Formats: sequence, C-alpha cells, structure tokens
Amino acid sequence: MSEREDAIFKTTGCKWLLPVSGYLGLSLDQVNFLACQLFALLAAFWFRLYLSPNHASPMVRHAVATLLGIAFLLFCFGWYSTHILAVVAVNYFLIIKADINNVHRYSMVTAMGYLTACHVSRVFIYSYGILSTDFSGPLMIVTQKITMLAFHLHDGMCKKSEQLTLEQKHVAIRVRPTLIEYLSYNLNFLSVLVGPCSNYKDYIDFIEGKHISWRLKQHSGTCNGQNGYDKTPDPSPLNAVCRKLLVCCGCMFFFLVITRSLPITYNVDDHFVGHASFLSRLTYAFFSIQAARPKFFFAWTLADAVNNAAGYGFLGMDGSGKPCWDLVSNLNIIGIETATSFKTFIDNWNIQTGIWLKTVCYDRAAKHRLALTFILSALWHGVYPGYYFTFITAIPITIAARAIRRSIRHYFIGSRLLKLGYDIVTWAATQLAICYTVMPFLLLSVEHTIVYYRSMYFHVHIISILAAVVLHQKHKPREPSATNKPSPPASSSSSAAACSAQCQPVHSNNNGKVN
Repeated sequence: MSEREDAIFKTTGCKWLLPVSGYLGLSLDQVNFLACQLFALLAAFWFRLYLSPNHASPMVRHAVATLLGIAFLLFCFGWYSTHILAVVAVNYFLIIKADINNVHRYSMVTAMGYLTACHVSRVFIYSYGILSTDFSGPLMIVTQKITMLAFHLHDGMCKKSEQLTLEQKHVAIRVRPTLIEYLSYNLNFLSVLVGPCSNYKDYIDFIEGKHISWRLKQHSGTCNGQNGYDKTPDPSPLNAVCRKLLVCCGCMFFFLVITRSLPITYNVDDHFVGHASFLSRLTYAFFSIQAARPKFFFAWTLADAVNNAAGYGFLGMDGSGKPCWDLVSNLNIIGIETATSFKTFIDNWNIQTGIWLKTVCYDRAAKHRLALTFILSALWHGVYPGYYFTFITAIPITIAARAIRRSIRHYFIGSRLLKLGYDIVTWAATQLAICYTVMPFLLLSVEHTIVYYRSMYFHVHIISILAAVVLHQKHKPREPSATNKPSPPASSSSSAAACSAQCQPVHSNNNGKVN
C-alpha cells in the first residue's frame, strides 16, 4: 500500500474531496481541513453581517456557531468526533454537579487524562506516520478551553477579590455557564478545528455584542457625546482579514515550493550524518527548521482571520488610532523571526497556548513553576518521546538564557553599535538554540532524536548546563556574616522604597503574558 493510499485508509472523515486531494497532491485530511476553514471564513462573514447581535439573539448565535462546529468535526473526523463531544459533555456535568472548590482539579484531571489516553491510542493507530490534522488537534484545543474555564470559574466563585490578580479579576467567571453557552464556547465553528483558545468571558461578550464596544470605551477619543460609545460604529475587520489572508497565501506558497525540498528527516539520514561536516549539518538543520514553520503560520493565521471575519478578536485601538484585531492571534511572525532571546521566541509562538499554560500551571504552582509548565506542555502535545526531549531540553536553555542576559546584557546597552552587535549575536544564538530544541519535536522518536543530538555533539545541552551552573554560583546571594548583618529598616515606607528601587515590576501585555 502506498503512503497516499495508507493516509486515505486512516482518514475517517468525509471522502467527497478525494479527487481534489489527488489533484493537489495533498492528503485527504489536509484537504478536508482546508475546505472547512475556507467555508468557515465565508460563514464568519455571514455570521457577522446577518447574525449580528442587532439581528439575532445570543441564543441563535450560540446555536448556529455550535451546529456549524459539530458539522466541521463530523466532516473532518467522522466517528472520531465522539471523543471531542464526549469530553465536553462529561466536563459540563462536572462544572454543574461537582464541588465548586475542586471543580478546576476535577476538570484538569478528566480532560488531560482523556486527552492523554487518546494520545496513547493515536500512537497505535498512526505509529510515527501521524496525519497532520487528526482528531487529537481539536481535542487539544477543547482541553485548553475546558480547563481554563474551570479555573476561571473557581476563581470567580471561590476566591475573594483581593486574592486575585488584576488579570484574574478580569476573566473570573461568577456564574456557571448554561449548556448552550458551554457547548458554543467549546465547539464553535470559529475555533473548533485549530483554535485558538480564548477566555470564556471574551467569547460571551462577542456573542452578546459587547466585545467591541467595551474595548472602544477604553480608548479615549471614541466617544461622540454623552452616548457616544453606543453611536460609534464598530470598526470593520476587513483590512485585518485581508492582510492575514495574504500572509496565508505566502505561507502556502512557501510550503509548496520550499518546505518539501528541505525534509526534516534528512537531518538524521545515515549518509548525511556520516559524511557532511558539522557546519553543513548545522546549516541544514537551521534552514529545515525555518522551512517547517510556514505550515504552522498558515494554520494559525487562517484561524485568526476566520475569527476576525466574524467580528471576534478586536483588541482595541493602537497608538495611531487604528483598530487592532490581535486579541486571539496565536503568533507574531515578525517577533518570532527577529527574536533575540529564548523567552521572546516563546512569547510570540503559540501565544494562546502560552496563556493557557500560565493560567492553569505557571501562576498556580507553588514551586518548580518552569519545569512543571514545560512538562504540562509536553503532556498536552502528546506521548511521542520527541515532545519530552524538546520541553526537557528547553528547561536548562531557558535558565541559562536568563542567567546570561542578566550577566552580560548591561555591558552592551550603553552604545548603539554595541547594542546592534549584541542583538545580532543573540538573534543567531536564539535561532540556533530553537532549532536544536525543537528538532526532536518534529523527529518524534528516541532513535532519531539521539542520532541528531549525537551529530550535534550535544553542544547546546553542554553549553546551557555549564552556563546555568556557573552563572548561578556567580549570582548566588552571600549569607551575611555575624559581624556584618544588615540593620533593620528604619520604617515600612523606607523598606518599600528600597524594594521599589531594587525590583523590576512585572507587567502583563495585551495577550495576558508576563513580560
């Protein structure tokens, strides 16, 4: 059986577009996914224009969004859609019937447990020849939504206002959602296939018609008289949608022309590894990873455009007074390609998943927050060993990057020329470190990962661990001697002033991530 025939056999979705699959040379699951997303784009425009809050009730908007989402699942995945529908139904029962003090724990265990079981079964179904758009993708998105909603519900119904951060207060849910609201949030056609995950309150505001008006109120100059906020017309997302569709076209062209000519598996080809120089192997690894990104850029940018076309994703007005439609954006391509630190790259890649990890893990963990967050991310992605190699490798690299930046950056910021040189060097180091880190994520297997790391002489592991250890010892605070203990502060106000002078404040950007 050929690879294409094998892929068709494993595809459980609709076979109507099989001739199109053969004509384009794409797998049937990819064609079904693309067809649904293009139909979703058209449906989104119709949803915004003809089912706007002025023309339809929230109940109708919820129902239509849910039914279209379920139809997409059935078209793409057939009976495998029952996995997604089942986990949504079970978790709705939990948030209605379970003890509200523990609902977030129950939802996390149930959703992540079911997702992990499906990941395990997926390995047996597809082995390492996984399809690019199998049922686990929507299940991963639904898991994010289920668990984030449960944590926000727990915050809103169990915690006092003073126990919450400003960000948590904004997204806290104080009333259990109805069935149609819950189904619509988890299964709506805008995000059911590829996301992104957004918080429940923003989605409900969008359905009820308050999504844009609330943000316009935050921007000075939009008021037109006493009732100006109500009279201000909603900004059109058309420019944002067209711009993102152009990006999608560029990514698709790049994928068809460039990506296929630089296969990831060539990095572990026996002849290439045995005969090419280290510099040649490093160069090919860099460009093959660069070439692998556009398929993610395409899927996430198209999903963003679909949400915008429906009128969802309005963030507010930018500094020049133009509407910004990046509330649910999942990536910042310019930020990714110009990242000069490991953290900057992560902050601009899969943004909504980063917000979810921060919400359910990083902000909640009492200790070992970084390690626990990376482990949860690996578990969420699946059970292939390559995922764990990637996220475990990221831990020492992140620690080392922080330590190096803290130790040397201040020497280069005084001069524009030195700063430029520093940015160039850190950009190259960041891109090579990312390449080294994510390669196992794409290779998947232990055998291929070890072959690749051996061909790279484990150099990033060695450098990052040494840097983290050495610089940690350098910056380790000294214990005060018995004869030189610090005197107590004169007053609480002077202590606060000292703290303000020594500590950098933590700010939250527009996407809710910590800078």
